[in-house]
Amino acid sequence: MSDSRKRREALLYHAKPKPGKIAVVPTKKYATQHDLSLAYSPGVAEPCLEIAKDKKNVYKYTAKSNLVAVISNGTAVLGLGDIGPEASKPVMEGKGLLFKIFADIDVFDIEVDATDVDKFVETVKAISPTFGGINLEDIKAPEAFEIERRLKEELDIPVMHDDQHGTAIISAAALKNAIEITQKDISKAKFVVNGAGAAAISCTRLYLRLGAKKENIVMCDSKGVIRKDRDNLTPEKEEFATEKDINTLEEAMQNADVFIGLSKGNVVTPEMLLSMAKDPIVFAMANPDPEISYDLACATRDDIVMATGRSDHPNQVNNVLGFPFIFRGALDVRATKINEEMKMAAVHALADLAKKSVPEQVNIVYDEVSLSFGKDYIIPKPFDPRLIYEIPPAIAKAAIDSGVASEPIEDWDKYREELMDRSGIGSKEIRLLHNRAKRNPKSVVFAEADQLDVLKAAQRVHEERIGRPILLGRKEVILEMKQELGFNADVPIIDPKTDEEEERRNRFAEKYWQTRQRKGITLLQARKLMRERNYFAAMMVNESEADALITGYARPYPTVVKPMIELIGKDRGVTRITATNLMLTKRGPMFLADTTININPTAKDLAKISQMTYKIAKMFGMKPNIAMLSFSNFGSSNSESSKKIQDAVSYIHRHFPNVVVDGELQADFALNPEMLAKEFPFSKLNGKKVNVLIFPNLESANITYKLLKQIDGSESIGPIILGFKKPVHILQLGASVDEMVNMAAVAVVDAQQKQRQNK
Repeated sequence: MSDSRKRREALLYHAKPKPGKIAVVPTKKYATQHDLSLAYSPGVAEPCLEIAKDKKNVYKYTAKSNLVAVISNGTAVLGLGDIGPEASKPVMEGKGLLFKIFADIDVFDIEVDATDVDKFVETVKAISPTFGGINLEDIKAPEAFEIERRLKEELDIPVMHDDQHGTAIISAAALKNAIEITQKDISKAKFVVNGAGAAAISCTRLYLRLGAKKENIVMCDSKGVIRKDRDNLTPEKEEFATEKDINTLEEAMQNADVFIGLSKGNVVTPEMLLSMAKDPIVFAMANPDPEISYDLACATRDDIVMATGRSDHPNQVNNVLGFPFIFRGALDVRATKINEEMKMAAVHALADLAKKSVPEQVNIVYDEVSLSFGKDYIIPKPFDPRLIYEIPPAIAKAAIDSGVASEPIEDWDKYREELMDRSGIGSKEIRLLHNRAKRNPKSVVFAEADQLDVLKAAQRVHEERIGRPILLGRKEVILEMKQELGFNADVPIIDPKTDEEEERRNRFAEKYWQTRQRKGITLLQARKLMRERNYFAAMMVNESEADALITGYARPYPTVVKPMIELIGKDRGVTRITATNLMLTKRGPMFLADTTININPTAKDLAKISQMTYKIAKMFGMKPNIAMLSFSNFGSSNSESSKKIQDAVSYIHRHFPNVVVDGELQADFALNPEMLAKEFPFSKLNGKKVNVLIFPNLESANITYKLLKQIDGSESIGPIILGFKKPVHILQLGASVDEMVNMAAVAVVDAQQKQRQNK
């Protein structure tokens, strides 16, 4: 993209359709005069009086507990310098956006027209009662040091200058892992820090806490090496001045183990890089152009561990890995400050997270086959969904342990759940499903394991201990892909077509033929079918050689359903196989049925579908409230379609009175409690949140769930097959890795349930 196009696109992004990037959104009802009388006068007087009695009540009755001020005077904005408070506002709004999307923290951005330290500090102190925390941003050194120091001393809420400590925390985490990978001794490693601004000073101080020694550090500024014999050094530069007889960056780089760049682009040459010690660690963090380009550095030294501030290369040192989650943890224990213990907790938590198996969605976002700890992955990626529930607990615990927390956390598991719910990345239902599977993992056949995404899903299932994968497919292909993915676990691999499986194929064929010989299947045909992986996999489950099965990723749904119906058969009391999808919508989880099997179910079929969906909803820990949908409401139409729903509801009311179900209902009435209560006060669904929708036919259910996925962005678990004798589940063609992992968890829980039923 050309520079002019980038400029135009950036300006349009900020200007249209509405100027700016953040807005204030009401969190309470405001539709009626009654609502407004509570929101403002006279009702608002009550919380005011409570806060007047005890200032701590401000956290109970206002947004203070989740509100951070992003404050700047515009004196050091990005690489643009002193451009003033107004010009800094787009950056501060952007910071607010990041706080919100990564940690669900609300932000007011405040641009202060004050370069004098006393005036700036006085202004921030005066407005501080509004906020739960203060994030200082883009303030030039050395004033930034004094401003932060005074505010931390004089305020009782967390204060952090992110330009200093954000970069320090993230780069320290990356450094810790780089030191481990290169097997260096940090206490003996020789450091060169190029840059002496707020970030460089803070970084170097944090490296000392990691174990670096001051005598092994050489710091440079625009004049060269900062030496003890230089005049007019600031106290911060004096802190890292060296007595060594060196004057230039080039001299400092000789035999150095670590280079930290917080200066300007292209100041490091290949010759300087070649003069460094074996396995050099180079963090070239100047933006947008690093001190030496990533490609040039890697071409110069193949033993280098390289990090930059850029997102288009591995190992991005990005402050967004830190500040949202540090403030999240600090706010959640109502910390009075962000201290050194909390910063170090963030360093260790980030470093440890990089060593854990990476979720597939991170690989997808960054277009990687499989990220794993090593030279090209020493720090987590910004879009890693685990950051929200790994980093804040570490910060909160450090705050508690160091005595700066006003509201300690008692239940850490509950806290992690709350953090997951804030981000929307780990819905309660999915976590419940996975946790249930992990309690008693079962063997799951992946019938298409020679497909890359299927193998990735199997790897996740294995690594997260959701189940025990059995891989079906071409063995040489699976082994090759396993190596590429770093999937080193010893899991069974079976190719049904090979000679070594002949005995099992024949045994399965004989069993299958015995059940289908009066339905047109010969023994020869049965033997041929057992070479097909879906038939073979189904027989493995039938013969108890596997507990569960998932398939369908690479084949059309009808062709996969057929062998399952033929081989597995229906469970006791089931007259029809059906399917439901769990949709994770903005209004909460909802089951939709039947989404894939029954084209035009009868009234009796609809009653059975409702019963089976009721049971699966309960399995997910939900209290099912079922609406049976139509284009009409409670007998307003005499159409055949409406009549069958009326009959189905009547049947359930008569035979299963404890099931909360009603209809026929139009979708808007089913989903809008106020409309339902007003027009149909007799409905059994009044006062209840509908979370199961039963549709009159396949096309309406299938269209609805796919529309929800594409337009609303709802995540789907399913289709979940209901009614099979054994735990068999069929994927949609081209399902994502996450969808397959979730379906594998469903299969495991299904197997657990059936095992209990058969005892």
